[in-house]
Amino acid sequence: QVQLVESGGGLVQVGGSLRLSCAASGRTFSSNAMGWFRQAPGKEREFVAAIRWSLRSTDYTDSVKGRFTISGDNAKNTVYLQMNSLKPEDTAVYYCAAAAYWRRSINAAESYDYWGQGTQVTVSS
Repeated sequence: QVQLVESGGGLVQVGGSLRLSCAASGRTFSSNAMGWFRQAPGKEREFVAAIRWSLRSTDYTDSVKGRFTISGDNAKNTVYLQMNSLKPEDTAVYYCAAAAYWRRSINAAESYDYWGQGTQVTVSS
């Protein structure tokens, strides 16, 4: 079984920064892509950012472009999300996800096979 464990969430003021980390553990596993999703209270889970290891290509939802950066280490199945200039609307539980195989889309939740438990990010105004 593969486990994804997120860390780095917390409470931050508007304009502040946080860095989320996600590490995979368990059976030998090589992901094709890893991503971050978030879910705010009363809302559906939404895509935030993803990275496809083979091309080191990345994708971001429009609302975080220029503020968030996804990076990671394919060999370690570790992914990071650097979040700058945080806004109250970024408040959510952030989930890490990993895709075991190539998928056409890396911004769709159904493309991912494994999920973490989530880490809370709260941005206070």
